[in-house]
Amino acid sequence: MSDEADTTAAKPGFMRRLFGGRPAAPEPAVPPAPDAPPPETEAPPAAEAPPPPEPVVAPAPAVGELPSQSEAAPEPAVEPGPALDAAPPEPAADPAQSRAGWLHRLRTGLSRSSTGIGRGVTDIFTKRKLDAESLDDLEDILIQADLGLAAATRIREAIGRGRYEKGIDPEAVKAVLADEVERALAPVARPLTIDPTKRPFVVLVVGVNGSGKTTTIGKLAAKLRGEGKTIVLAAGDTFRAAAIEQARVWARRTGSDLVERDQGADAAGLAFDALTRARELHADVVLMDTAGRLQNRAELMSELEKIIRVMKKVDPEAPHATLLVLDATVGQNALSQVEIFGRIAGVTGLVMTKLDGTARGGILVAIADKFALPVHFIGVGEGVDDLEPFAARDFAEAIAGIERADKAQ
Repeated sequence: MSDEADTTAAKPGFMRRLFGGRPAAPEPAVPPAPDAPPPETEAPPAAEAPPPPEPVVAPAPAVGELPSQSEAAPEPAVEPGPALDAAPPEPAADPAQSRAGWLHRLRTGLSRSSTGIGRGVTDIFTKRKLDAESLDDLEDILIQADLGLAAATRIREAIGRGRYEKGIDPEAVKAVLADEVERALAPVARPLTIDPTKRPFVVLVVGVNGSGKTTTIGKLAAKLRGEGKTIVLAAGDTFRAAAIEQARVWARRTGSDLVERDQGADAAGLAFDALTRARELHADVVLMDTAGRLQNRAELMSELEKIIRVMKKVDPEAPHATLLVLDATVGQNALSQVEIFGRIAGVTGLVMTKLDGTARGGILVAIADKFALPVHFIGVGEGVDDLEPFAARDFAEAIAGIERADKAQ
């Protein structure tokens, strides 16, 4: 009976195997005979194991070639300059038209400052004699426009001289104001000079957060490329991914070479890479961006000192120029920025931006009175043409809200 049962149980499995089928479910185990050796059972197919990974073998360096040091320090990403071989941007076809356009933008940009001053002057001196009270009121208006106490006092004295207790036209007051502002600013209105004997000429750009450093560097690169100079941009604001991307855009737009690293990388190391790269390319100028830092943060200012120390390892005279970018909208706070950045970074010149966003454009006069640092450029907008060399007379007339016939400065 048991043999018949065994045959019946085994037959379905045999028939399926005979015709190539596979059982839908595992067959019931058949107990072996007591004296028989245990049957050989077929192990279920194991899952196919993935092949072991092949060992990675680094190619041996060629004869005379130094082994890679990428493990010690990542190589800087260098965006090659369509760069140094590309043709510079074409200069404006009509310089006179270009200047007229700039003067219009300057006057429009400074209109908030000039309107505040002009309205105050008109209110004070329309149908009033020039007396102590009116001069006090004028002085208050000039201080509110951030010209500073020294400039306000000089202008007050210049207007009162020989006119006391007499009537004075508001336009005459504005003319005196323009003359005094021009007199204060003329000594500091100096261009940024690139010394061709120092190649590459290294320009370090510093300032607080949001002052417009990266945009200023891009505009400056466009101007220097227009003069036929070759440029290496160093994306040294490694704290902000947006600043690195902005530097890439300016490099492509101006045909400049770009040296960058990942966000958070050491800016001092990037400075070393940029100067080394510029020497290899025989570039004329290096424009080094830096992260914005508050002037009252000692640890951030120490990082700036480190960048300068590392630059000097490549060129003992670098940086050849250190530009402090100032946001005109901060008013009197700009004075402390000039003082502290000047002490830590050795500022050699100033760039004043965002004059179109404030009624306190007179701060430039207060800075000139206190520090006598060269003012190289001023900006009144975001366009590439909205950064221009600083001209004392143009600024003075714009902030006074007058326009006189051209004369040599």
